[in-house]
Amino acid sequence: MTAFAVASGAAGIAVEALGDGLPVVLLHAGVADRRMWGAQVGALAAAGCRAIAYDRRGFGETLHADDGYSHVGDLVAVLDACAPREPAILVGCSQGGRIAIDAALAHPERVSGLLLVAPAISGAPEPSSFPPAIQAWIDRVERAEAASDTDRINALEAHAWLDGPLEREGRVGGAARELFLAMNEIALRAEVRGAEIEPPPAWNRLAELAIPTLVAWGDLDFPSVVATCEHLVATVRGARRHVFAGAAHLPNLEQPAAFNRVLLDFCASGAAGRA
Repeated sequence: MTAFAVASGAAGIAVEALGDGLPVVLLHAGVADRRMWGAQVGALAAAGCRAIAYDRRGFGETLHADDGYSHVGDLVAVLDACAPREPAILVGCSQGGRIAIDAALAHPERVSGLLLVAPAISGAPEPSSFPPAIQAWIDRVERAEAASDTDRINALEAHAWLDGPLEREGRVGGAARELFLAMNEIALRAEVRGAEIEPPPAWNRLAELAIPTLVAWGDLDFPSVVATCEHLVATVRGARRHVFAGAAHLPNLEQPAAFNRVLLDFCASGAAGRA
């Protein structure tokens, strides 16, 4: 595996790449970094793809910088360095999914397919209310933030995003939980610098997407996330769905073998579309 830095404005984006063939870029969630894709990078390379994963600013090994920036601009810099000659499949989880959608709308010539895992969407309306158990979790997070209790915030976020907000705390243990806590701690403690340049909202432009799109989610995720996924499937022309039973927001960490089957099948379809 090759690890290197890609210049994007004043930032050095930490990237790793493995394999040759169809480029597949993996965009991590906002509670993780590129390590969340560890089980996918090798599987993609073994299947004849070029797997590309990177840390966004403030995550993993990529520091914030003092310049104004856009996440789509950073992604394009990675594409220019790692996949300059052909469009790539973008696999984005949560906030990584939001960036993938924004990039596909802004640069359709650079994107051949979207696999969106519990994606956020720029411009999406905020939920008007939450189930009592989730509202109670939000209140606990706000109290921990007011107390600057980073360890408590990390534990609360692991409960919601890894276990599922309506599931028992600690449902997911072992290496997956250890990795989540390690990745999210870096993000929670990162020094924020620079100003993000927000893209045009995508919520009302989803029907413009005209590439193969698969929307995947776990049935233990936030109800609002599931509703967003359902909206995507209903709005994007030809979009397909896959629901991971018994998984929450990060199904690739919980069910790597099942996730890889879905991922490789989607990429094989994309490769066939190039022929």
